[in-house]
Amino acid sequence: MQIALMNERITFQRNVILSDRIGNHMSSWNDEFSCYATVGGESGKETAIVGTTVENTDVTFTVRWCAMTATVSTTGYRIMFKNEIYDIIAIDHMNYKKKCIKFRCRKARR
Repeated sequence: MQIALMNERITFQRNVILSDRIGNHMSSWNDEFSCYATVGGESGKETAIVGTTVENTDVTFTVRWCAMTATVSTTGYRIMFKNEIYDIIAIDHMNYKKKCIKFRCRKARR
């Protein structure tokens, strides 16, 4: 792992459930923490869904292992990178050596 290649800042957002004053539950994304990452493996493809062209961009983010990144899950977190939202598809702990973690992500459709 080359630390010098971790030159892009990413932000991990956590999904939290909030209640308003009358008891309605709402899902919200809050910034949990940010760190530097190596961005790699960016690939994209287009598919036609109901007459419109939709892009599917896959990218990997490799970050240093720490206690905060070790608790990230695919369902409760997402990644913000350059004002774009990426849903976490898979997490690779790199043989559990506690050096780095690789997140495979897909660009979210808005």
